[in-house]
Amino acid sequence: MDLVLEAADRHLLTPYVYPAGWPEDEPCRQLLSLFVITNLGALALYLLFGTLSYYFIFDHELKKHPQFLENQVSREITYALRSLPWISVPTVALFFAEVRGYSKLYDNIEDSPYGWSGVFLSMLSFLFFTDMGIYWIHRGLHHKLFYKRFHKPHHLWKIATPFASHAFHPVDGFMQSLPYHVYPFLFPLHKVTYLGLYIFVNVWTISIHDGDYRVPRLLRHIINGSAHHTDHHLYFDYNYGQYFTLWDKIGGSYKSPTSFEGKGPHDYLRKLREK
Repeated sequence: MDLVLEAADRHLLTPYVYPAGWPEDEPCRQLLSLFVITNLGALALYLLFGTLSYYFIFDHELKKHPQFLENQVSREITYALRSLPWISVPTVALFFAEVRGYSKLYDNIEDSPYGWSGVFLSMLSFLFFTDMGIYWIHRGLHHKLFYKRFHKPHHLWKIATPFASHAFHPVDGFMQSLPYHVYPFLFPLHKVTYLGLYIFVNVWTISIHDGDYRVPRLLRHIINGSAHHTDHHLYFDYNYGQYFTLWDKIGGSYKSPTSFEGKGPHDYLRKLREK
């Protein structure tokens, strides 16, 4: 995040926003800047990619499903916009630790002992590490001690739209994002790669709520896509994973998506039309 902060300081904050005598590396200034940048960035990613997905990928026929709520889209957006600032508070604390040099993020490819191969390996390990972390956190949030208070609001949306992707209780949203932020404190990661992965995970979160169940046949039982996550919303105890089905299969919570078996939401709507 320090790359984004440096760019903001150089092009906007130092010449136009803050007093000239307020040093760029002063902690209070960094915290304030990070809070604003994090919120604006999250809002931009959510609204931009959520809107593109909603209008160009999401099948609007799903809005005719009996479990699609009245005014659901506006409710999803409102809930997300109310939650994002609160989710950003602990997130900013972790970004601040990164900026102050406590993480293992590095600037140059030469700083990695494995060069470019290290960058590609770190991308794969990031995906597998965060998939594992989110699986167990997500599954834990379904425990009766936490579900009703923290995770149930996200399950209001049985037939989700892309705008449901960030419509979490703030505690739920932060907990499920925690593996992304913990990774660079444990493992070396290139700073630009980290920013790219941060954008990717937000787009992926939107994509698994987009109602587009198409997956290459060979990957159907490997990739955790929208079909898998739709069944998670519908049937509760299955498919907790984020990118892959690996941990669901290990944890005994894997369910082959009903849409792959001709029993999904689209099939239900088709049968309603035929009656």
